[in-house]
Amino acid sequence: MDTNQYLEMFIEESKEHLQACNDHLLELEKNPQNLSIVNEVFRSAHTLKGMSATMGYEDIANLTHKMENVLDEIRNSRLDVTPELLDVVFVAVDQLEEMVFNIADGGDGKLDVEETVRKLHLIEKGEMEVAATVMSKVDNTEKHENFLSYDDYEMTVLQQSAEQNYFTYEISVKLREDCLLKAARVYMVFELLEKMGDVIKSSPTVERLEDEDFDEQFYIAIVTTEEQEDVQKKLMKVSEVTEVIVNPVSIEQLKTRQNEEFEKQESKKEEIKIEEKPSSEVKKAEEKQASPKNGQTHGNKTIRVNIERLDILMNLFEELVIDRGRLQSISENLHDSELEETVERMARITGDLQNIILNMRMVPVDTVFNRFPKMVRQLARDLNKKINLQVIGAETELDRTVIDEIGDPLVHLIRNSLDHGIESPEIRKANGKPEEGTVVLRAYHSGNHVFIEIEDDGAGISREKVLKKAIAKNIVTPEAAALLSDKQVAELILSSGFSTAEVISDVSGRGVGLDVVKTTIESLGGSIEISSTEGKGSLFSIQLPLTLSIISVMLVELGEEIYAVPLSSIIETAIIRSSDILNAHNQKVIDFRGKVVPLVFLEEVFEVPRAHKEEEFHSVVLVRKGDKMAGLVVDSFIGQQEIVLKSLGTYLSSVFAISGATILGNGKVALIVDCNALIM
Repeated sequence: MDTNQYLEMFIEESKEHLQACNDHLLELEKNPQNLSIVNEVFRSAHTLKGMSATMGYEDIANLTHKMENVLDEIRNSRLDVTPELLDVVFVAVDQLEEMVFNIADGGDGKLDVEETVRKLHLIEKGEMEVAATVMSKVDNTEKHENFLSYDDYEMTVLQQSAEQNYFTYEISVKLREDCLLKAARVYMVFELLEKMGDVIKSSPTVERLEDEDFDEQFYIAIVTTEEQEDVQKKLMKVSEVTEVIVNPVSIEQLKTRQNEEFEKQESKKEEIKIEEKPSSEVKKAEEKQASPKNGQTHGNKTIRVNIERLDILMNLFEELVIDRGRLQSISENLHDSELEETVERMARITGDLQNIILNMRMVPVDTVFNRFPKMVRQLARDLNKKINLQVIGAETELDRTVIDEIGDPLVHLIRNSLDHGIESPEIRKANGKPEEGTVVLRAYHSGNHVFIEIEDDGAGISREKVLKKAIAKNIVTPEAAALLSDKQVAELILSSGFSTAEVISDVSGRGVGLDVVKTTIESLGGSIEISSTEGKGSLFSIQLPLTLSIISVMLVELGEEIYAVPLSSIIETAIIRSSDILNAHNQKVIDFRGKVVPLVFLEEVFEVPRAHKEEEFHSVVLVRKGDKMAGLVVDSFIGQQEIVLKSLGTYLSSVFAISGATILGNGKVALIVDCNALIM
């Protein structure tokens, strides 16, 4: 049977079932006695097993089968739900996800899951303590066992070396726990050993050692003519090496160990053979689900559509919007009543069509939010903190292009809240707070925007600490720092290269800071605001446009050129007298409703050629970014219009204050102003 025609459906449905497993497992951890949740996980796992077996993906089917066995033991009250048990099941789900994504990328869905299968087998047999011990050692034992095993080629090299009177040593090297440059120390150790002889094997592998993907200890096998004590003394001279153990081994010892290891692996494989036959109870359940109640059948009211087809449809509609504008322009010039009536009808129909197409591209933010509960659970365990994540408004919808880009910034902000925001249980208790910290992730619509907020009840942002770092990095001067409000101080953490981390951490971004988050959000036409109260918590608020492809703008004239200013950035438009323009700190400003607003003359920014003349009145577009404002001075207003946003391409991507272009009804090109770049 050719299964390729079902591949896309298999991938999508597998992702849905794995997400259901993740969600229900998190719920099960909170309610370990609720067997109905176990049944839900079992149902998803069983369906995934059946689909993968049919498609020929045996690794997925085998791993899911062992996971299913453990779940069956739980729902039959032969196993209790514990954090250790769930840790192993979560690892299994992660590996299943990895295999499914590998298939989606054109791979074969293969993955070495033998160790996870073994742990699930131990749990199933009631040997929970053994499985937990294996988990807690972070596979250090495995690394050492891998080190102790050699392939045929390596054994031949060792045999020939022994015949030529070379010594074979297995060396264990341990670095200081606070060693900052582990890769450099490893390099120095290898350099010394290579001067003494030939390195045969290392554990972890050389690539992992270079990537610092190990704890403090690593192992090396070497053949050399040097004495054991000399090797040890030389390695101990390497800085930050705290322990070196050199063990001489003979070929006979290695062969004996290899044979024992082989026998152990064979017995293990025999022990964990997977049964392919489903139980009679499962068969009955399948038959029950397959047969419709009372002979009724219901047709599906939804279909799966490849997102690429929607993109093509959107591109065609964008061309239609451009032609709609062109027709409107022609009808206005010809003053033909029948043409005007037809164009108006076409405008109404295309408006309805636009709403339908845009809604088709809208995706619930739940597709991004659903990855965070498991991430928060793991980080809370890594940081030894108690954290409750509350997700509100996951059904809020955003354009798919925005959804694709917003995931990484949200991951960074949530990690930041967990690492820097929420205090340890001891500190929270001492400050009169509950030991469990709360992080709220919420989304909601407001006008033509979606707001996503990350709020925590942690320590908040320390004004003193932030200002100290900002002054040290020359982000602000001491004089300017004294005049900043608490909100402005909090937003300093979004500055490039800013980080208050005393120790580099994998959790909140290794000291990279939040400037990357700000850049990504602004590239989407959005903005980010921070409000914080020291000792009580912080709130990060992200404002995003509903869609990026078709936007509403105000068209303005500048000399003989036309520019488009996004309506999402505009507060209002105004006509001001030249006498109303004031000077403050070498900057032209106006008084707008009691607030000093700087003016930006677009003709100077974009170097528009024009005949300069003194004008009594100026047209100003007042725009906002967060709590900052600016007045864009233009020649005149043309009016509001919906336009298709077109990229300038890679060659023009760095043009200052221009975010794209559009084709107008008269065929001319109008550049779209990036207001965020103009507001300082």
